[in-house]
Amino acid sequence: MTEHRHESHPDIVKRLKRAEGHLKSVIAMIDAGKPCLDIAQQLHAVEKAVENAKRTLIQDHLDHCLDETVGALDREQRKSIDEFKAITKYL
Repeated sequence: MTEHRHESHPDIVKRLKRAEGHLKSVIAMIDAGKPCLDIAQQLHAVEKAVENAKRTLIQDHLDHCLDETVGALDREQRKSIDEFKAITKYL
């Protein structure tokens, strides 16, 4: 298997570490008997951090693969690729 490293990986790691910190807080809150509303709020933060990390990873991978596959294109040909990249942000 080939190694895949992208410029976004440090940002993704930062997001995942943030999620890890939130998750540890959730566990501590549950152990301490904190209110469910507070726990739910922290769980939401975990979900968002993981979701953002996933979105960044997928977006970067798509960008990299498309650029590598299609290579240099003229402006009109590039328009379809750019539109595809733009719409995937809504996944």
